[in-house]
Amino acid sequence: MKTSLGLRMGQSLTMTPALQQAIKLLQLSSLDLQQEIQAVLDSNVMLEADSEDVPEPETAEEVREKAAKEEAPEVATVDVSSETDIPQEMPVDADWNDVYDGAASGTKSNSDDDDLQDYLQANIHGSASLRDHLMWQAGLAPFTPLELEIAENLIDAINDDGYLETWAELLERLKQALDVSEEQVEAVLNTVQEFDPTGVGARDLAECLRLQLLQIPGSQPGLTAALKLVKQQFISLLVRKDETAIIKASGLPQAEIAPALALIQSLQPHPGRPFQAHESNYVAPDVFVSKRDGRWKVSLNPEHTPRLRINNYYQSLIKRADTSRDQVTLKQHLQEARYFINSLEARNETLLRVAQSIVEEQRAFLEYGEEAMRPLVLRDIAEQLGIHESTVSRATANKYMLTPRGLYELKFFFSSHVQTTQGGVCSATAIQAMIKRLIAGEDPAKPLSDSTLSEVLLKEGIQVARRTVAKYREGLGLPPSHERKPPA
Repeated sequence: MKTSLGLRMGQSLTMTPALQQAIKLLQLSSLDLQQEIQAVLDSNVMLEADSEDVPEPETAEEVREKAAKEEAPEVATVDVSSETDIPQEMPVDADWNDVYDGAASGTKSNSDDDDLQDYLQANIHGSASLRDHLMWQAGLAPFTPLELEIAENLIDAINDDGYLETWAELLERLKQALDVSEEQVEAVLNTVQEFDPTGVGARDLAECLRLQLLQIPGSQPGLTAALKLVKQQFISLLVRKDETAIIKASGLPQAEIAPALALIQSLQPHPGRPFQAHESNYVAPDVFVSKRDGRWKVSLNPEHTPRLRINNYYQSLIKRADTSRDQVTLKQHLQEARYFINSLEARNETLLRVAQSIVEEQRAFLEYGEEAMRPLVLRDIAEQLGIHESTVSRATANKYMLTPRGLYELKFFFSSHVQTTQGGVCSATAIQAMIKRLIAGEDPAKPLSDSTLSEVLLKEGIQVARRTVAKYREGLGLPPSHERKPPA
């Protein structure tokens, strides 16, 4: 076959470096974006933050004056004799502090006190673990050697939340290993349960709450009712915060229920948590949503959108005709800086447009709550803005929106839909909110099954299968009907 040369014209899409950088910035979270911006600022001399004041280069005269001042520094002198008259002859056992009270001695004394305070805080309330804190108290308790050994075994069995695990197995093991009776172990446990923090050493949540209530003065309003409500049979109702069911099950009047519940809510269900070493993770919103003049407005978080600019001084050093190594580097940095600024502006603009479109689609949610959530998919936003679905996906990945109803991830506003009996559609998020409302208002003695929930939703015009109801209920973290029924 004969070979030949030919010319052919065509069009194709090419991922330029600028486009690749724009896509990368768009999908970054706020924390990753801050790190990326800082890395670029450190590596590119042409970029600087707009808030920073870049000092002008010093002149030769200013440099000489600065060097002269550094060579001849001023020495501060203190006229001690003007403050205190020091006698010519002093006793052999005299202390300098008795005659002259200098600043150094006072500073040292304060420093020693601070060090002692820091030591006590670190070893008692700070970095000490829960076990060390309990062991320290056990050493101060009036235990006999045998009781101290029992207490150490009990403390070793307390988990990080402050609860005593596997009580039955532990009791049998102590009775066999130490040849003690159950009454002896119970007596030591009662003493350990009086240790700080209050509620430690409890065998279940009911006992933990009861131990804390017993430390409250008897004159506290609602204490008597609270002690009755923290029994094991009422714990499931307290967790659900179902006041109506609590009144029916306990037989207490409604006037006593409110202060009792307020008192119980002030307790610590995990007494060991303050001793756990943990680092708090905070989520900062990328966009803010507020209602002004009857319209919902969206704005970007200024802390996540720093303004960058080209450094005028370094830009003035560029000479077009010069092709030296330094000039080539400066020109390359200038081009990269312009690409980065343009990509950052494109990211902010895309994020703002996507967020504004989501808010317009979900105005009913912002006004009335989750049951008014509309079904929404990425394609809907992409068609409105004239962009690709992948762009919407990148713009909503790891981004958060602060609304009057709370902080939500942008992905939260997208959900599948279910057909209604009238031919419309209903959001899956709205159905979950309805299921949550129905379960919260059910009769505790006759909890609604998944089949019953499906029938109730059908009466409201939403056709949902029982398996779908079960899936949504499990997604909400709600137990099935037979587990929600209080014990007889």
